Amino acid sequence: ASLPSSSATPAVARLAAAAAAAADRSAEDEAEAYERTHVHGVYQAIAPHFSATRHKPWPAVASFLHAQPLGSIGLDVGCGNGKYLGVNPAVYMLGSDRSSALVALARSRLGRPEDAGVEDAAKMQGEAMTAGAAASANAVAAAGGIRGSIQGGGAAISDVLVADGLSLPFRDGAVDFAICVAVVHHMSTRARRQDAIRQLLRCVKTREAASGHVLVYVWALEQGASRRGWDEGGEQDLLVPWVLKSQTPRAQKKGTRGQKNKKDDDGAGTSAGGDSNADPVFQRYYHLYRKGELEEDVLAAGGVVITSGYERDNWWAVAAN
Repeated sequence: ASLPSSSATPAVARLAAAAAAAADRSAEDEAEAYERTHVHGVYQAIAPHFSATRHKPWPAVASFLHAQPLGSIGLDVGCGNGKYLGVNPAVYMLGSDRSSALVALARSRLGRPEDAGVEDAAKMQGEAMTAGAAASANAVAAAGGIRGSIQGGGAAISDVLVADGLSLPFRDGAVDFAICVAVVHHMSTRARRQDAIRQLLRCVKTREAASGHVLVYVWALEQGASRRGWDEGGEQDLLVPWVLKSQTPRAQKKGTRGQKNKKDDDGAGTSAGGDSNADPVFQRYYHLYRKGELEEDVLAAGGVVITSGYERDNWWAVAAN
């Protein structure tokens, strides 16, 4: 008699799952490598020049910050040079950015030693992130005591550290609010963009009367009225050039003064001027959000949309848990 056959279905299913997991890891590694080249590496290289175009807070973001209750504790994820950290002196804010060069500039802006709390970019993985998590957790804990000082009439303070937006080193529900302005659109896959929003939601408290809110701003696809000409139906994933202008004598800059005034302080443009044959050009990756896409990503991340809208070539949303 022939021997009975047995099912291989469970083993094949395990093999298929393992193959899918390996493919997912490979795709994730590829996305991380792409962002290192076209996002993180770019901002490390252009940090001082980029910072020089980032000095005026956007009115809607400033209004959100001023609406936070006295003594609130908040995060600015992707804080850049820290221009939002001192907007509301009645709240305590922790800024974070993936770029150690921008964090150094933010610390200088806050009047803190440039090297304090700034990790070298090469040490962002492994033990460095573990140490960063402990340090930032202590900072959030310390902020709890500072809250009472603010409410008693003391001055608020802010701090800033290097951190990856996809792996924020803050405790669950540790803060009252968070902002993330012009950051999420740099994630190169939709899953990573949703993970970035999920991280923001994880860090804020459960929604209350005026607490637990996250403000997210992203570049819009629909910019038909702008000089960039992007609009509905166009390509959403783009490499946007940044020309790192060299330091040239003032006489040579005279003819480009009008261009200099066009610097992208609204967060939705590229630097102008400079000789493209002499000045290095860096390509920054952006995902241009179509109408309704940001709200979809908030829902996919497990959040709810409190309100949303369009401003200055950006889509924005206020989300909560």
